[in-house]
Amino acid sequence: MESTRQQKISRLLQKELADIFQKESRNLFMGKMISVTTVRVSPDLALAKSYVSIFPTDNNREVLKQIRIANPKIRGILGRRVGKQLRVIPELEFYIDDSLDYIDNIDRLLKD
Repeated sequence: MESTRQQKISRLLQKELADIFQKESRNLFMGKMISVTTVRVSPDLALAKSYVSIFPTDNNREVLKQIRIANPKIRGILGRRVGKQLRVIPELEFYIDDSLDYIDNIDRLLKD
């Protein structure tokens, strides 16, 4: 169960990361559209697990690798944006959100 503080920080980070990805995706991530679906913050607020959805879905792993390489730059940009609201900027971890693929797979299985 997440505390109210964790939920507020999660929403703030999700909004800011989505904006960062929208502005930086042309330069860094091969022009892919990257959306932040969920951010989960640890109870000590030191770690934020961000789940991203990448469109188009081909080369997902390669784009995720590029996101992880650019992690310090992304965290720096995030720190400049939310530095007045958070005392410590959490470490960022990125994962692919495959929930849409899972839903498509279930739909495909049900239609067969």
